[in-house]
Amino acid sequence: MTTTTTPAAAAAATNANDSAAVPRARFDLIPLALVLALAGAALPLIGSVPTWLTLTIAGLAMGMIIFIIASGLTLVFGLMDVLNFGHGVFIALGAFVATSVLGGMGDWTASDSLFRNLTAIFLAMVVAMSVAGAVGYAFERVVVRPVYGQHLKQILITMGGMIIGEEIIKVIWGPLQIPLPLPEGLRGSVLLGDAAIEKYRLFAVIIGVIVLAAMLFVLNRTKIGLLIRAGVQDREMVESLGYRIRRLFIGVFVVGSALAGLGGVLWGLYQQMVIPQMGAQINVLLFIVIIIGGLGSTLGCFVGALLVGLMANYTGFLAPKVALFSNIGLMVAILLWRPQGLYPVTNR
Repeated sequence: MTTTTTPAAAAAATNANDSAAVPRARFDLIPLALVLALAGAALPLIGSVPTWLTLTIAGLAMGMIIFIIASGLTLVFGLMDVLNFGHGVFIALGAFVATSVLGGMGDWTASDSLFRNLTAIFLAMVVAMSVAGAVGYAFERVVVRPVYGQHLKQILITMGGMIIGEEIIKVIWGPLQIPLPLPEGLRGSVLLGDAAIEKYRLFAVIIGVIVLAAMLFVLNRTKIGLLIRAGVQDREMVESLGYRIRRLFIGVFVVGSALAGLGGVLWGLYQQMVIPQMGAQINVLLFIVIIIGGLGSTLGCFVGALLVGLMANYTGFLAPKVALFSNIGLMVAILLWRPQGLYPVTNR
């Protein structure tokens, strides 16, 4: 990557209205307040504080996992203007790689040592992210690159790529569902008063917070992040300053694929089983989240994922039939209020 006017590039990036991370100038607290409002409205309906706390932690854990998966997708759209309907194949790939890694570390996952359990999980995450990132690199070069700027073709060709990817997964791991049990140290629950909170859900929340903090740091405190934010706002300006935006595109796509692989590991452990179609099954939920948050907005993706996770758990407890379409209803209600999403990207 070469530069000609580094100070100007930094200034352009800094002044750009943030579209892929937390806006600095006009920070809107209302969408964040929606999360608290939803949790507060559910408490009197549920009636029991321990039950409400259990459902809330479960919803936050689900939301954090969805955020990890969807953050790469919304970042790819924000910077590259690519509608990647094949994102689900990286989710499934990450989950199946984790089954192989954890399956080969049975002594570590069955150990009573939490350290050995976490070591096995982190190793599975690293391998899954590496494999998903490498496949994402090939996916971008072979499938996505020929259809830049052509949204209809992007939808068709990336969906085709996902179907092919699922078939390759079936060839390698088989078409049947494979169990992915939790390591011994993450089974069971911890008690917070009278509320029983599953250990794995707390673990998922912690991982989600770490990923969010890392993304916000990179996007707001590093030169790469400034270029990403400026590229989302005005690609031509960044290119005119001498930066090779295409290399940045490839890097963002690889990182987005790796995040999907990480999310696949967490989602597989959340479900405690994996199937080749798991990525396609969650694809609709991912697009609901990024539409709610605002296409291209990382913060919006985070808030949207939390809202979706909480809504799914609350309605699943209060009215299971309503839970089938609750997330669609949530998306419709938010779009009626803010048609461009909670944190809209100004250039879209």
